Amino acid sequence: MAGRSWLNWAPFVRRHSQHPKGASGWLQRSRFGLTLPLLTAGLLVSTRPAAAMVPYVFVPQAEALEGAGRGIAQAAAKLLRFGQPEDAARLADLTVRLLPNEPIGWVLLAEAELRSNRPEQALKALEKAKRLDPTNPGIWFAEGAVALRNNRPADALTLLRRGLQLDGQNAGAYFDMGNAYLMLAQPNEALTSFNKAASLRQNFWEAVNNQGLVLFELDRRPEAMDRWRKVLSSKADAAETSLALGSSLLLTNPQQRTEALRLANNALNEDPNYVKESYQKEQLWGPKLRAAARHLLSQPELKAAVERASANANGRSSVLE
Repeated sequence: MAGRSWLNWAPFVRRHSQHPKGASGWLQRSRFGLTLPLLTAGLLVSTRPAAAMVPYVFVPQAEALEGAGRGIAQAAAKLLRFGQPEDAARLADLTVRLLPNEPIGWVLLAEAELRSNRPEQALKALEKAKRLDPTNPGIWFAEGAVALRNNRPADALTLLRRGLQLDGQNAGAYFDMGNAYLMLAQPNEALTSFNKAASLRQNFWEAVNNQGLVLFELDRRPEAMDRWRKVLSSKADAAETSLALGSSLLLTNPQQRTEALRLANNALNEDPNYVKESYQKEQLWGPKLRAAARHLLSQPELKAAVERASANANGRSSVLE
């Protein structure tokens, strides 16, 4: 009996289900015929166990997840340094999913979002980071940068000052403070901030360049040109600096016209957006320097370069807007 299969019991069930006796007799036989094969099947299973396939799912340990998250954060930081904020944002987003309670991931995500021109997303990430680590100066500095991007220079100054109370040697924070002061039309305070930034970081050419922007508006043109020449001695392809120096040269010394035209050509080749006065204003050029640049770019020798830059510039292509 024990060796018979369920299929071998099927004729037995059919035969007894058609028995002419009453319902009780049929049920007894029917129950016996149906139940016994099940019992037999149980015996068969117990004597010959099936080799069931159970899928194996790897669940990483917390230490492995933490290590992976930190590795991804490092990769995101490298992408930011290489100027790839979109890719960095994707990696930083993965970092915060793996390490939601680590502020570094949220700070990286905020910086990547800010550089990707998504300031509102950056602000959300910074708010999360600040809740996790309110004494981290980098979070205050980053939030100040977002405020600057959103055209809130007064708020930016408040945030940057709070960060500097925690880290008073941060060159980037002083640089952002200088830009905030420029936006608030406080050139002397801006110059002090740019000077501090340049003193804290070696070869901080952006800060030296902005010293020139302020000095030119303060009618200290020789000093401004000295700053710009210093930048170009180490950063020859700096478009903003080239156009600023060329504009100043033509205005103050017409004998240096050839050099001024060369610098303007270089600037427009490196960054055609500087052909637009609106773009110059976005870069915090004052009215005096913008007027000098307008005069330089109106020279007949630059007509072809200006037309080419206007065609390649982002947004509208007219020079005077």
